[in-house]
Amino acid sequence: MTVEQGLRLVAGIVVTTSAILGVVHSPYWLALTVFAGLNLFQSAFTNWCPMVWVLERLGLKPCQAGHQER
Repeated sequence: MTVEQGLRLVAGIVVTTSAILGVVHSPYWLALTVFAGLNLFQSAFTNWCPMVWVLERLGLKPCQAGHQER
């Protein structure tokens, strides 16, 4: 699994879980969905996401297409 796939997986889990908890338990859980959405929004402009750092430290490798060496 690549970092990009892991990031989509984590975002999907967070959004789905918080939406379900928002319906079943408390609407305040939807704040987590908003947080995830805002984080994805800012990463589109800054090209930085904290979860990418976490996933890289966990050993996931970046996708080869368009990857630049650091």
